[in-house]
Amino acid sequence: MNVFGIGLPEMALILVLALLVFGPKKLPEIGRSMGKAIKGFQDASREFEEEFKKEAENIEKTVKSPMKASLEPDPPKALSPQDAAARAEVTKAEPEAAEAPAETLDAQETSAAEEQAVES
Repeated sequence: MNVFGIGLPEMALILVLALLVFGPKKLPEIGRSMGKAIKGFQDASREFEEEFKKEAENIEKTVKSPMKASLEPDPPKALSPQDAAARAEVTKAEPEAAEAPAETLDAQETSAAEEQAVES
């Protein structure tokens, strides 16, 4: 039997020295606490190994999966000060029209002006 490079005679000598130093009452407590510490270390080691394997599988999956190409959407166009003012006026009058694009607002204003000209 060879544990950590220590044979049976060396193990017996260490046990006798521990018995002399700590006494027969403290030795079981020390053995229990060492056993719990070793078990905790093994659990942490196992958890680390599992986490490492998961991350390795995720990286492998990412590398092996085909890349998807996509175009970036066009950035929103900035409104000119006139368009912004027109939109603000329409928003005050009709909240539904505020959601319409600027071109639609221009067409609505033009048709309203034409209706007023026809009525006059």
